[in-house]
Amino acid sequence: MAALTGVLDRSIAGSGAIVGLVAPAGVGKSRLVAEVATVAANRGVSVYWSYCESHASEIPFHAVSRLLRGIFGVDEVADEMARMQLRERVPDADSEDLLLLQDLLGIRDSAVPSPDIAPDARRRRLTALVNGASLARSTPAVYVIEDVHWIDQVSESLLVDFLAVIPRTSSVVLMTYRPEYRGPLSTTPGSQTVALAPLNDSETGALVIEMLGPDASLASLTTQITDRAAGNPFFAQEIVRDLADRGVLRGDRGAYRSEGAGAAATVPATLQAAIAARIDRLDTVAKRTLNAASVIGSQFDAELPATLVGETALPQLIAAELIDQIKFTPKAEFVFRHPLIRTVAYESQLKADRAALHQKLATEIERRDPDSADANAALIAEHLEAAGDLEAAYGWHMRTGTWAVNRDIVAAHTSLRKARDVADRMPDSVPYRLSMNIAPRTLLCASAFRVGGSGAEIGYDELRELCAAAGDKRSLAIAMTGLVAQHYMSHSAEIDEVATEHIRLVESIDDPTLTVSLLTADLAAKLQTGEIDEVLRLAERVIELADGDPTKGNLIIGSPLALALVFRGSARWALGVQGAKDDLDEAVRLAREVDATTLAMVVFFVYATTIPWVLPADDIARELTAEALTRAARSGDNLALVLAQCTRAVVLAHQDAPDFEAAVALFDQVREDILSDRFSHAVLSFLDCELARVKMRVGDLDAAVDFARAAIDALYPTGESLWGLISGVLVEALLLRGAPGDVDAAQDALDRSQAVPNSDFAGVEVQHLRSRALIAKARGDENEYRDAVVRYRTTATSLGLPGHIAAAGAMT
Repeated sequence: MAALTGVLDRSIAGSGAIVGLVAPAGVGKSRLVAEVATVAANRGVSVYWSYCESHASEIPFHAVSRLLRGIFGVDEVADEMARMQLRERVPDADSEDLLLLQDLLGIRDSAVPSPDIAPDARRRRLTALVNGASLARSTPAVYVIEDVHWIDQVSESLLVDFLAVIPRTSSVVLMTYRPEYRGPLSTTPGSQTVALAPLNDSETGALVIEMLGPDASLASLTTQITDRAAGNPFFAQEIVRDLADRGVLRGDRGAYRSEGAGAAATVPATLQAAIAARIDRLDTVAKRTLNAASVIGSQFDAELPATLVGETALPQLIAAELIDQIKFTPKAEFVFRHPLIRTVAYESQLKADRAALHQKLATEIERRDPDSADANAALIAEHLEAAGDLEAAYGWHMRTGTWAVNRDIVAAHTSLRKARDVADRMPDSVPYRLSMNIAPRTLLCASAFRVGGSGAEIGYDELRELCAAAGDKRSLAIAMTGLVAQHYMSHSAEIDEVATEHIRLVESIDDPTLTVSLLTADLAAKLQTGEIDEVLRLAERVIELADGDPTKGNLIIGSPLALALVFRGSARWALGVQGAKDDLDEAVRLAREVDATTLAMVVFFVYATTIPWVLPADDIARELTAEALTRAARSGDNLALVLAQCTRAVVLAHQDAPDFEAAVALFDQVREDILSDRFSHAVLSFLDCELARVKMRVGDLDAAVDFARAAIDALYPTGESLWGLISGVLVEALLLRGAPGDVDAAQDALDRSQAVPNSDFAGVEVQHLRSRALIAKARGDENEYRDAVVRYRTTATSLGLPGHIAAAGAMT
């Protein structure tokens, strides 16, 4: 306690702290937190409380929403008043950010649509808003989060971000959890861990004497209780309560006596047995009330148990020290005195009785707040599943997945997995069971690349078998799109095979809208493998089927037509076909009218791999990349933000007055995110190539060689066509460095690049000609040099590549 009081003192002085209290159940975590909270309150420090519950561990936002509702003061007021108070708490917040926070707190006006913002951007903006409010707070606070071992994954992830600024505030975060918890909140940077050990025999004995009293008749019982409790103070308390309930002890706490039965009295064998015995002695109404409360959760109001069971006996449960009243106005609220009491009460019920309570509760939650049915869908689904109503539970789990997909992809996947598991448990006699097996798996596979993991982890092979049994090629094609994207983003060597199979499947369905929607992933895959003719064919097919409609088939990306145009433009550049620039310009025009993610993708493919050889880093490039970055940061997903950061950095590095410092800062940020697994490794090789260019231009040739080699080594096993473009950077860096063996190493890099499959198209060949000329010059072979320069200039001119034309002219 002294250590925690010291932490509180330091936080009030401006040194915020995060403390984890770790101990097994019953050792005293909650008691210690309550003592700290009392000390804080007595010093005028605000205390905010949240807790995690075992039955809510898969309900997204459960813990974090509860905590933030208290912090922002919206917990006990009507939604309209809550929205007004929230605006007063964060007066400088952007109106869209405020809507996002209202949505998280469950107070958004249902008549006001939620902003069209990607989940990643929603998270970034919420984090900035909440952390900004924490830093702006002028008074100290204590935030308590109990039983973190039961926290839902989404709340856990958000809290990690929210806690990052706590050391810079005048606040303390106290978290309690059991030793088995190893999640990220237990290793938050700058946090402290306080492990509470069980009491020793002397301490346990002193506690028992304090509870029983000094009467000589209690000596034998004191020893029995001390031995049985084994250092667990809550167990000792429950034994004493059990003995008092049974009449073994007479009197009041601290002044008990035993009238002859003490020595022969039996002591409960386990903590759970002690609690169960006390519950069994309740009368029918009290026991029914406790059972209903245990189904509701750790905290409940007076109305809900009455709705479930009619007559209640809450005062009797308080007197029995099974629950406590924690709020009196404006509405009474109660909490179980300890989570184990709720667990024992819940598990001691007959399964049929408990299922009936769950069914009633699900109905009541929906009836109470129909406007929040989507937000409550996960909770309703859990109760229906516990009631055994699997068909209804499936529908609510799927509803949660749909609701969450635009809020948090991890939350969506959690609900979709629950729906999948529920469908698998249904008997074969359930109508449409096969379709119910397929639907959640399709959505899981289609979006797996957004959360990582392999096809096996999300059940792709199972889905393939189910779709074959149902003759459902459409669902398989949608799911396989995610598999193609996953292989693309991980630079998998199997990308060509997977994409080819997917193309055949999509084209066999012969659905124009579906074809437009799904082939964009294959366009990226085929460009990666250097199958430029196939890229051109597929792009023209999508453009033809889209028929000028920029949003047709926007199942995955906002404008498939814009992506198809940018890929056709890239293919035309690579093949030396006219019309490339027009395609790229039209792609940008369409993308700017659609959404941030489409714009970031289009701008990346237009500029990131074309500067400086194809397009210049001019005013147009600066304007577009700045716009793409701003919009991606505001409303795009992580993919959009990474692509926008990369493209902006390329322009900054190659503009007339290069800003290498700003470019490297952006590259470093992206690289950090990639290496910390916050994003796929899809752009890592490109990133290393661009860093090599920058290092070469600032004269750090060793670093340039290292970055270029790292990029090539990562790509060579996959046979990716980008290898040929990166090899030119390595050749130039080696020749500029001119260390012993560098010329031979440059020749080896060129030879390896020319041996890569699909490396003979015009866009790569022109780079090979440049490398050949530079190597010849380094060797002093004037004839070879002149011949290579002529061929380089001729090829660049025929392809219309301004950067290469200028470079070839400078070599003559």
